[in-house]
Amino acid sequence: MSFHSITYNAKYRFATLHNYGCVFRCPVCSYKLHSGPQGRPGYASPKPARFLSTEEIQAALRPLDLATLYFMGGEPSMARNLPELLAFGKNTLGVRTCLGHCNGWKLDYPHLDAANVGLKAWDEQVHRDYTGREKATIFGNFQRAFEAGMELKANVVYIPGFVGLDQVEAIAAWLGGLSRDIPFHVMGYIPVPGQPYSRPTGEQMAQAVAVCQRHLRNVAMSHLSSEDAKNHAARDDRFAVQKVA
Repeated sequence: MSFHSITYNAKYRFATLHNYGCVFRCPVCSYKLHSGPQGRPGYASPKPARFLSTEEIQAALRPLDLATLYFMGGEPSMARNLPELLAFGKNTLGVRTCLGHCNGWKLDYPHLDAANVGLKAWDEQVHRDYTGREKATIFGNFQRAFEAGMELKANVVYIPGFVGLDQVEAIAAWLGGLSRDIPFHVMGYIPVPGQPYSRPTGEQMAQAVAVCQRHLRNVAMSHLSSEDAKNHAARDDRFAVQKVA
């Protein structure tokens, strides 16, 4: 689909464009924490009442004091007007542009400075069961973007019984083969309605971080509860944003 809203954080001088829709079909998508397990495949959140035109987006962004322009989803790289908005961010606003949350479906955009890519699984069958898509596209895109000099971060959701320690470590090892300095974030799975998997324990999360640290220097983790995930602003003022469009 396309971008339906814009939020702004004045303290940290960033705006975020929010896209609707995704090319993946993830049964464990965290957006279902807000919308429940029902809905159209690929659309874990309710459909917005309307979408913003490119002109509306540009008009809303011009008055803001910005250092960074983020694009998030769903999957922001599927938005047809993303190239035009990236160019507007770089050439007109003069800001840093970043896919703040993406699955790596497409990264080779002019005017894109950085991306934070969620790598879902290492084994091909697990990746297909998770996303409905092949692994090679995502990992190939990440490697090409890295080799082209893009600023990259990666993350994985640790889901015991689905995306286990072996999957998490294999991804970390692959990243380490590119560079041991790529930042990597291990997120503890937050149970999604209708799915059989449990939230990892604190001990399991510590093990996941430890195996990743064998391969990477900069490993972080988060281990949120369902309630934490629904109220990020209470924990981190970077999520304290106002809606501007």
